[in-house]
Amino acid sequence: MRKIISIIALASLLLGSATFANDEEFPGRAKYKDIPYIELEDLHSKINNMVVVDVRSKLEFETLRIKTATNIPVANDNFEAEITKLRATTDKPIVFYCNGHTCMKSYISVKRAMEANVNDVYAFDAGIFDWTKAHPDKAVLLGNSPVNLAHLIPKSTFKKRLISPDDFSDRATINQKKYMIIDVRDKFQRAGVGFYPGIERWASLDQQKKLDRYIKKALKQNRTLLIYDEVGKQVRWLQYALEKAGAKNYYFMKKGAKGYYKELIALGNNK
Repeated sequence: MRKIISIIALASLLLGSATFANDEEFPGRAKYKDIPYIELEDLHSKINNMVVVDVRSKLEFETLRIKTATNIPVANDNFEAEITKLRATTDKPIVFYCNGHTCMKSYISVKRAMEANVNDVYAFDAGIFDWTKAHPDKAVLLGNSPVNLAHLIPKSTFKKRLISPDDFSDRATINQKKYMIIDVRDKFQRAGVGFYPGIERWASLDQQKKLDRYIKKALKQNRTLLIYDEVGKQVRWLQYALEKAGAKNYYFMKKGAKGYYKELIALGNNK
């Protein structure tokens, strides 16, 4: 009897540890507990019987996407209307995805769809990077499929362009003629407020033409681009466009706006 109890206790402990690890790896699952999600291999095995929706910006979608996906950015004002229209064309489950484990857009999309009475919807929270690495033949990079993983910009190359929020702010405010600051968060992430009022530009990743104009202007004026997003990950897609445009001088804020807030809080606590 004691052996049985011990085995049950051990199983409970292991299950609890696995759940905790899962929540650590996918923080959105704890934050959005009522949102149904689908695992990577489950999606892969059922993808022909599901409708896959990429809820990121058009720029991100056109850079790297799941092969069968359609693009309906969650930041669009007509998101609910588009999803309702999509549901009217199919009774298949609808799966939303964004960049990866810490991206909340897939959960937010499911929540908004359910609030619009669109059911049988799921978040694929592993995101596009995990999908591409696992199934390059079912992904598209800059119009090409299967994806040659060697053509993905390495994380090490991306990291070389990251600077701390403190360093970012110093550069942004000390020499305005040398730098151009761009906030690329969408309107929901930005909530109408930028960190550098009066000296920064705002062009979300959905506003490609506006963003392209700023990049071209910075290159023409030989100014270094300082770009930030919400958590420091969306800018990774922008790097493809910057490299294609021939930009040599550009930096991203490490951990984005959230990293900036955390640094401010840490400074306040140390006073």
